[in-house]
Amino acid sequence: MKKKIIPVLAIGAMLAAVAAGCGNNEKNGGNEGAGGDSNTIGVAIYKFDDTFMTGVRNSIKDAATGKATVDIVDSQNSQPTQNDKVDLFVSKKYDAMAINPVDRTAAGVIIDKAQKAKIPVVFFNREPLADDMKKWDKVYYVGAKAEQSGSMEGELLVDYWKAHPEMDKNKDGTLQYIMLKGEPGHQDAELRTKFSIQAIEDAGIKVEKLAEDTAMWDRVKAQDKMATFLSAHGDKIEAVLANNDDMALGAIEALKAAGYFKDNKFMPVVGVDATAPALQALSDGTLLGTVLNDAKNQGAATLNLAAALAKGETPTKENAGYDITDGKYVWVPYKKITKDNMNDAK
Repeated sequence: MKKKIIPVLAIGAMLAAVAAGCGNNEKNGGNEGAGGDSNTIGVAIYKFDDTFMTGVRNSIKDAATGKATVDIVDSQNSQPTQNDKVDLFVSKKYDAMAINPVDRTAAGVIIDKAQKAKIPVVFFNREPLADDMKKWDKVYYVGAKAEQSGSMEGELLVDYWKAHPEMDKNKDGTLQYIMLKGEPGHQDAELRTKFSIQAIEDAGIKVEKLAEDTAMWDRVKAQDKMATFLSAHGDKIEAVLANNDDMALGAIEALKAAGYFKDNKFMPVVGVDATAPALQALSDGTLLGTVLNDAKNQGAATLNLAAALAKGETPTKENAGYDITDGKYVWVPYKKITKDNMNDAK
């Protein structure tokens, strides 16, 4: 009997194919989670280099183990790019989609595409308009109530103001503050800004806004903005509120350069998200407080809802593990975090 001889080139091709199958490039749409014949969920993040969304993304990957395969892609902070990613999910006939929209007002277009393809969709972290959520019964949302995080930010400053009379530098009974906002028009940015100040006023404290500007959730932009505010207002500033931790940390860097956080020169700065770098700043004593935006549970709830939908089930607390409000919403609560209870965030 003659032995079969496999050409060297054929062996090389086989090995290359095996290696390609083992590789996984998440940015280019690598599959993660359970393999084999499991359902596949297409996940689009508004941008990968957002600190908080990195936590949500990692949680989605962790939660997918044994439940589904996830194809996670970077929308690069571009709605047209995200729309292309959705078209790709549709063309691949995925079983469900989970979308962190770049522009919440663009959700309607994504829902229309999903409904036409009969692919259920779960939006997360950026809430679509209410009218868009009503378009189809296979549309869900996972997130947190932004007004709650704003109120908690304000309460953190109220507590410090009451415990530290020296915070009122000019003794005028009015809190002079700087506001660093996230993306213009983003519901989290608008509601955190509004309700943080409202909480301070509701506590009977007068406020005066010295300056407000957008830093687009970005640490470097916030550092530049804060340096400008310090040049204009100097020691008149009594507190800094930032719509997220990255901007709070940027403000802290500018304050450090101006001589704060040494020789008993302190500036109360508050943020939102309770990211790992923010918890380090709490430990260092440079960040006064933050608000836990629960990335772990937001990611897990998003995956669980999408996995249930992918199997043709209607999400319930039993199969998704979370309470569902109005048949469409999973609300993950916030929590105030200071140096005293930072282990709760860890």
